[in-house]
Amino acid sequence: MKLKVATAVLSASLLASFALKAQEPDWKLSDEEMKKASQIYFDRCAGCHGMLRKGATGPNLEPEKTRKMGTEALKAIIHYGTAGGMPDWGASGELTPEETLLMAKFIQNDPPPPPETSLDKIKATWKLYIPPEKRPTKPMTNRNWKNYMGVVLRDVGKVAIIDGDTKELVNIVNTGFAVHILRMSASGRYMYSIGRDGKVTLIDLWMEKPDVVAEVKTCNDARSVDTSKYKGSKGDFLDKYAVVGCYWPPAIVTLDGQTLEPLKIVSTSSYAYDKPNEFIREARVASIVASHHNPEWVINIKEAGQVWLYDYSDPLNPKIKQLNAERFLHDGGWDSSKRYFLVAANMRNKVVAVDTEEGKVAAIVETGNKPHPGRGANINHPKYGPIWCTGHLGENTIACIGTDPKGHPEYAWKVVKKITLPGDGGGNLFVKTHPDSKYMYADRPLNPDKEAQSKIYVIDKDKLEVVSELKVPEKYLQPRTVNGKEVKPRGPVHLEFNDKGDEVWVAVWGNKLIPSAILVFDDKTLKLKKAIEGDWVRTPTGHFNVLNTQKDIY
Repeated sequence: MKLKVATAVLSASLLASFALKAQEPDWKLSDEEMKKASQIYFDRCAGCHGMLRKGATGPNLEPEKTRKMGTEALKAIIHYGTAGGMPDWGASGELTPEETLLMAKFIQNDPPPPPETSLDKIKATWKLYIPPEKRPTKPMTNRNWKNYMGVVLRDVGKVAIIDGDTKELVNIVNTGFAVHILRMSASGRYMYSIGRDGKVTLIDLWMEKPDVVAEVKTCNDARSVDTSKYKGSKGDFLDKYAVVGCYWPPAIVTLDGQTLEPLKIVSTSSYAYDKPNEFIREARVASIVASHHNPEWVINIKEAGQVWLYDYSDPLNPKIKQLNAERFLHDGGWDSSKRYFLVAANMRNKVVAVDTEEGKVAAIVETGNKPHPGRGANINHPKYGPIWCTGHLGENTIACIGTDPKGHPEYAWKVVKKITLPGDGGGNLFVKTHPDSKYMYADRPLNPDKEAQSKIYVIDKDKLEVVSELKVPEKYLQPRTVNGKEVKPRGPVHLEFNDKGDEVWVAVWGNKLIPSAILVFDDKTLKLKKAIEGDWVRTPTGHFNVLNTQKDIY
């Protein structure tokens, strides 16, 4: 009898166990899987969706929403991407099928708590390799260093310095992972890189071979860096300070411009400008520029929809003026006069113009679905006068805005022209021009159509219409199999001119498993002039000319 009861109890227990397993959701992950997925999410997803997954450029990915969508639907989106700008992580080969499935499950789990930091922790990472007094007192090279091109080798954590005159590789320097941008000091001598891992590197271009002279890890995730560029009645701050804007923890970190010694950290967690009762822990610094009119940095607080004018004249006791703008702030650049800073509020389909001379928002202009200007492109148009243009992630247009309220008031802060790119969908990341070029160029690396992805669109600055398409040679776009994994280059990304404005450079955005190329086109003939190749050319993305970046020429 006891045996029968025991057997019955065991059977009931097994049945209950099987029932629980049958009911267990398919998105549950082990600790090891969570760890792996967290790293992939940080590398590929956090920038658009946020560490806490509350959304910004990309939509909210909190479990309450994602669990309703289900694993298969999420897997399809991650694999194929969307016309609104979501990359095709699986189809491009950047995520394996197993990793795609893992991420579809991961975003249905509660987000793990991200790490915090402090000024003491930042100081513990600071490394000064060569102090200022031991650095060259003049350029130690006969090369035209102001025409150097700094090229981000994104996924291998390096920056290549290329001689823009000879197209020769000068040096490859180790930086942070997935460098987002490079910025130059006011003098042009120093190049600052900021990695998505929050590491800043200071590169001295006067050395015979440019190399890192200092570094510091300011946070766990970052996108922006700039320097102090004001010299005038309020003081001389050229090359004196640097600033990093952090995604996580959301903060502003001020550094010594010559050594990168950490000086001050200020949290940017804030209240939404349009919802004063909504506290946003993850109010991240999207972009920073240095004012030409005051000792200030223009700092864009993404999720809060605020522009902060950050007075760095007394860096340990900064004064901050908060301007209500729009959500969610992203990238932007100066108008041609360097008075107005224009920044995309891409989830509200608008561009905010900030008057840095008067310290106020001058205008908010609706442009189109998810503007993504990079730094934008300035054109002096025969009819509209000075205009500034942005492309879009979510539609096939480039919108040009009048920026001259005194000389051309009838066009100021209006979209004077929408240029249509061929085909459907958006996917444009960058537009670029130069005062000595008659063209503006646009890439389209996030368009899901491979044909559209592979082209560079050439726009006549007077006609404001597409007049030609540059095709990347097919050999750079062919899928290849490496270690049993098929990898597919995404296509051309990020455009930059040389110092004279007669060449435009573009990177072929590839996979770190295979070498790619940097292509140089003649601006007059639109012919391919040079392909810079080599085993070291791995995942080139952004590239920044020293003179153009120093002088804010775009």
